[in-house]
Amino acid sequence: MRTALVIGTGLIGTSVALALAGRGIQVHLMDHDPAQARTAAARGAGTDQMPEGPVDLVVVAVPPAHVAGTLAQAIGAGFARAYLDVASVKGGPRRELEELGCDLSGYLGTHPMAGRERSGPLAATADLFEGRPWVLTPTPATDTEVLNIALELVALCRAVPVVMDADAHDRAVALVSHTPQLLSSMVAARLKEADETAVRLCGQGIRDVTRIAASDPRMWIDILSANPGPVADVLAAVAADLDETVRALRALDSADEDKRIGGAAGIEDVLRRGNAGRSRVPGKHGAAPAVYESVTVLIGDQPGELARIFADAGRAGVNVEDVRIEHATGQQAGLIQLMVEPSAVAGLTATLRDQGWAVRQ
Repeated sequence: MRTALVIGTGLIGTSVALALAGRGIQVHLMDHDPAQARTAAARGAGTDQMPEGPVDLVVVAVPPAHVAGTLAQAIGAGFARAYLDVASVKGGPRRELEELGCDLSGYLGTHPMAGRERSGPLAATADLFEGRPWVLTPTPATDTEVLNIALELVALCRAVPVVMDADAHDRAVALVSHTPQLLSSMVAARLKEADETAVRLCGQGIRDVTRIAASDPRMWIDILSANPGPVADVLAAVAADLDETVRALRALDSADEDKRIGGAAGIEDVLRRGNAGRSRVPGKHGAAPAVYESVTVLIGDQPGELARIFADAGRAGVNVEDVRIEHATGQQAGLIQLMVEPSAVAGLTATLRDQGWAVRQ
């Protein structure tokens, strides 16, 4: 691949363009808002001038509702040898293309499993897809050359290709992406009218749960409108769990000992099923989840503190597997949790204390 046209210069489209341009591909940018394409071009994602002739690849990065129409126009105009989209829903756009009578041999639906809470070309990064799954949904009609170009794109973006059926993909993302977004928003919505005293008690747990609730509602309306059935199915199952959990909690509040025992058993069941489900989430480098222990350290909110603690961890010969930071309310300090192998805890703790850090038990 030597040339590409990216149609749609939001977060994903601009990130694809930045990754390709950074690896020597001549990238052309097109958007219904020319100012957005100019912004992406100014960031080094390519040129906002149309190519003089067909390119090797067209990447359509527009909202799901507009994917089929945009692809149909591009295919009809003969813009490229191969056509991909990067929408988060795959079955619907493909069926729309079939209904429009498009030749699907040159098309492949794809979905990079990456994103941010922010949107637009200014939020884009060339490394957005590194190490992330990138779903490819070929059909028997997909030309081999198109599949090879798609695999080349994934490699250039340093992502990991995953081949799936389009409808299976839509059911999967309903479970692991779309439903979590709604649940995060629902929990965050409880904070909207909450007493200020309660909000000031927010810790890392509520921050973790509500992080993606900061996402752009307009973008998510587009996504959910393209995949409502599978998401509703998952939410219905969650609703059933919620009903059972509410009944169990009411039973825990009962004066009847047998009801309290039953309520406790119900709560334990949902918590244990949660443990089992969480254990299936892939760990580092996609491997089975590892069990880490945390070393918690009080850290000041000053420049250089994070660099210093990581340097001290390096002196101890310890690889920090993950990091969590909880900021203290009303103080210029916080707690940093360094997640490490259990065998490394004692040595890291001793080294950090020797360097003057306040390590919490």
